[in-house]
Amino acid sequence: MKLITFATPGGPRPGVALDESTGLDLLALDPTLPARWRDLFAAMDRVRALVAPWIDGGAGDEGPLVPLAGRLMPPIPEPSKIIAVGRNYRAHAAEQNREAPKAPLLFAKAPSCLQAHLGPIEMEPELQQVDAEAELAVVIGRRGRRIAREDAAAHIAGYTCFNDVSDREAQFGDKQWFRGKSLDTGGPCGPWIVTPDELPPLAAGLRIVGRLNGETMQDSDTAELIFPVDELIRHASRHMTLMPGDIIATGTPAGVGVFRDPPVFLKPGDVCEVSIEGVGTLTNPVVLR
Repeated sequence: MKLITFATPGGPRPGVALDESTGLDLLALDPTLPARWRDLFAAMDRVRALVAPWIDGGAGDEGPLVPLAGRLMPPIPEPSKIIAVGRNYRAHAAEQNREAPKAPLLFAKAPSCLQAHLGPIEMEPELQQVDAEAELAVVIGRRGRRIAREDAAAHIAGYTCFNDVSDREAQFGDKQWFRGKSLDTGGPCGPWIVTPDELPPLAAGLRIVGRLNGETMQDSDTAELIFPVDELIRHASRHMTLMPGDIIATGTPAGVGVFRDPPVFLKPGDVCEVSIEGVGTLTNPVVLR
């Protein structure tokens, strides 16, 4: 299934995408369901049973169907935390002339950075060194602490595309990453969360591509992750509770703009894409704020 959150006059609502333009309104199917995915993940068997008639061939009832144009929100609009991972592809470490880390290198992005599929990445005139990073993100579906690697899959709600937009001037100037990684609109994700049953175990072996204005900037495979999804969950949860809806952005491959010669930074009028095999394509225009 492709899990979405879409906007309504009454606020965000959870749904399931049938295709790129049409979704099912879960609360129209069953008003007693929780209104947020972080609470709904505990009722996934119930959700599957509700949507099965439409996914399996169409139930014909237009009541729960909704057009998605202009309505998609970040799939998890308000995660308790966004955990990102630095230098998790060897080629990305190499392009920085840095060694691959011995353990996962974790940092935080403020949840207020999130942006939806097709939503703008907003630039301000003083931002001159903003970069895009294509990433696979895993969404936590079940609370856990000190999660063993062999148990990690049971805590995964699904996977989504993520763009770790980065203000390199702040990132390198501050000598730590939080401000540079937390720009408003600097965390595009979506269009949806793909449930694990539709992908290989732990989302391994998926091609991941980052494009800028149609030109391929990054092209790799999630099999190249130094620390795969289960190890990231184990490591992150050692002394920190992972909550339903938390997002772990697993790191970016080589090819980011700052390490090119000459560097390539985002500018108004650009269009960023993150495509992951089996997951989808996240597209965001760059605009002047």
